[in-house]
Amino acid sequence: MAGMSAEEQHEVAQEAEQHDPNHVQLEEVVEAEEPTCHGACMFQMELQDSKMNGALPEGTVEHSQGPEDFQPTQDPGQFTDFEGKTSFGMSVFNLSNAIMGSGILGLAYAMAHTGVIFFLVLLLCIALLSSYSIHLLLTCAGVVGIRAYEQLGQRAFGSVGKIVVAVIICLHNVGAMSSYLFIIKSEFPLVIGTFLGKDPEGDWFLKGNLLLIIVSVHIILPLALMKHLGYLGYTSGLSLICMLFFLISVIYKKFQLVCPVGYNETAMEIEHPTLPTQGLNRSCEAQMFTIDSQMSYTVPIMAFAFVCHPEVLPIYTELRRPSQHRMQAVANVSIGAMFCMYALTATFGYLTFYDSVEAEMLHMYSHKDLLILCVRLAVLLAVTLTVPVVLFPIRRALQQLLFPSKAFSWPWHVAIALVLLVLVNVLVICVPTIRYIFGVIGSTSAPSLIFMLPSIFYLRIVPSELEPLFSWPKIQALCFGVLGVLFMAGSLGFMFANWATGQSHVSGH
Repeated sequence: MAGMSAEEQHEVAQEAEQHDPNHVQLEEVVEAEEPTCHGACMFQMELQDSKMNGALPEGTVEHSQGPEDFQPTQDPGQFTDFEGKTSFGMSVFNLSNAIMGSGILGLAYAMAHTGVIFFLVLLLCIALLSSYSIHLLLTCAGVVGIRAYEQLGQRAFGSVGKIVVAVIICLHNVGAMSSYLFIIKSEFPLVIGTFLGKDPEGDWFLKGNLLLIIVSVHIILPLALMKHLGYLGYTSGLSLICMLFFLISVIYKKFQLVCPVGYNETAMEIEHPTLPTQGLNRSCEAQMFTIDSQMSYTVPIMAFAFVCHPEVLPIYTELRRPSQHRMQAVANVSIGAMFCMYALTATFGYLTFYDSVEAEMLHMYSHKDLLILCVRLAVLLAVTLTVPVVLFPIRRALQQLLFPSKAFSWPWHVAIALVLLVLVNVLVICVPTIRYIFGVIGSTSAPSLIFMLPSIFYLRIVPSELEPLFSWPKIQALCFGVLGVLFMAGSLGFMFANWATGQSHVSGH
């Protein structure tokens, strides 16, 4: 600006300031704020990493997050590379598929031993309690910023809590996988034998154990090796369509079959003079309310049919735009849809066969019926596609126990899936009836996952600043946990009493 007068220089400076009045101030603000922001961000990252491991650095004070302030984890072992990419609809499909499974085949049997009204009331209560327990889980996860069931256990009780939660999840999901594979073992030979016109017991290539191994290797294993749970939303949707077809067929058969209905006989076969009389329900009257010794199996079957809690947090992790309210909506829609499907299936299945219904309802229909053959195929496809969804939480629980801080590894991913499938196949080959799986798993791991663990986590994790110890939400959670203990003790007590007296060996079951 040499050669210009002082007045001219002042005018040029004013013009430049008018063109960019905040230029100097912005530079000063950026220079002043950069060091402060850098230090705060580093501290926040350290605090977040510590919270993921269930502990805070010594000398720091935890600022609790509200349930809606759910922050993504930064731990490389928490599947954050796929976070927030699964839509609401796909999440509903995945959770509904996790809820619905082999338990739907035993609900008519449960209604036969409780009565129509009593069954529907119990089913509604368990559905509502399951939704409430998911609310407790999501609240705990939002408070501490954790999206892993096992790490909630670590947060509440340290390493012991983490181990207990992982073991319960593994036991329950192994039981669920066993029930699905048991259906493949028992139903697939009947389907193939019907198509080929052969006796399933006559040819070696129609043996259930062999077909079970073939399906596990060629269908279940490839799906189980997928890296992310969200990809299984499409197979979950197909599985739900298959079970919807099963429901429609059960309703249709109720109006086609004429009472009384014999064991494995259609309405046309009943008119035959050589009809066997064993298994007939001559009264054909529905019981509205009844209690008998088989309730030790029927109530756990209903609890088993609503357990989806190990899958809730993984699905939450992959939900697009995750929030507690959004994930609770996913849970409520899924539980509501499954309640309607369960109630309709149980009611029409029971009103078809009444007291003669078996624990696996498909066995009551004729093997020669074309519609039932299609239903068997649909159920087989549904349970086959559900097994990989159930396998994911088991593998994640084992990873949390064996190497919690290790990044994703394909060799371990494949090895765990192979070992699990081998062990579950061996278990299914040795188990004589699916009713024992429903009863034992429904009496032990189901009340733990639905009632006891969510309530304990809520009492231990939610700080007193958010909810005082004697506040109504925490009193509710305490009563919820006590209800789970009573449920487990009552179911196991009745079951052991039946085994001791020999009443568990009922004809036809």
